[in-house]
Amino acid sequence: MQDCIFCKIAAGEIPSAIVYEDDRVLAFEDLNPQMPVHTLIIPKEHYANIGDGISDELLGYVFNTVKKVAEIKGIADSGYRVIVNTGSDAQQSVHHLHVHVLGGAPMNSGSPALS
Repeated sequence: MQDCIFCKIAAGEIPSAIVYEDDRVLAFEDLNPQMPVHTLIIPKEHYANIGDGISDELLGYVFNTVKKVAEIKGIADSGYRVIVNTGSDAQQSVHHLHVHVLGGAPMNSGSPALS
């Protein structure tokens, strides 16, 4: 999509702190981190959200990337949280499917909502 900020990041039009990249996904640091580790994983192809017809195969691929990112960021053993917000009521502010990977410190029930 032409105006999608995550599509522009995936295309290299907007710089980002890349954590992992291959031909299908891109993982990069969140600009407004809610934890010491806060990395976003996106498919390079645009899908507005998890209910936007993404294939089972690609969705599985995106979620399999979570483990790679957790290992790269050094939180695979200590634990991490994985969040996908879908739609405005869930505070999805960028309407391009993205997975939050958070960790690096103990979490409590008062952790802020993530978009």
